[in-house]
Amino acid sequence: MVILDKWEQESFLEEIQKKLEAAEERHKSHEAEVLKQLGEKRESEKEVLQKTIEKNNNVSKMAEEKLTHKMEASKENRGAHRLPNWTIYERRTSTLKKCGRTKNPKIPLMRLKPTNLF
Repeated sequence: MVILDKWEQESFLEEIQKKLEAAEERHKSHEAEVLKQLGEKRESEKEVLQKTIEKNNNVSKMAEEKLTHKMEASKENRGAHRLPNWTIYERRTSTLKKCGRTKNPKIPLMRLKPTNLF
């Protein structure tokens, strides 16, 4: 067993204390670096998520606008197709009224051809 005098013991303890403090400082530094990297990764994930949400919203908005446009076009087309049918129906009924067949026509309205009436 080695016996150290008081001065050697104090210098030995100081050296050990310095090594412990240095190790603790390295540990804190490493922990701070890991936390910084995790924070950067989280920020990056947030940005990617935000971009994805924005892209999804844009796609949804475009799809909704496209659907609305198609519905309006379809409504206009239906109206455009109904208008000629309605005018043909009005012509046929007016012709039947002129002929006096409004109460009980012998020929159904829809089977009449415009060429036969005019």
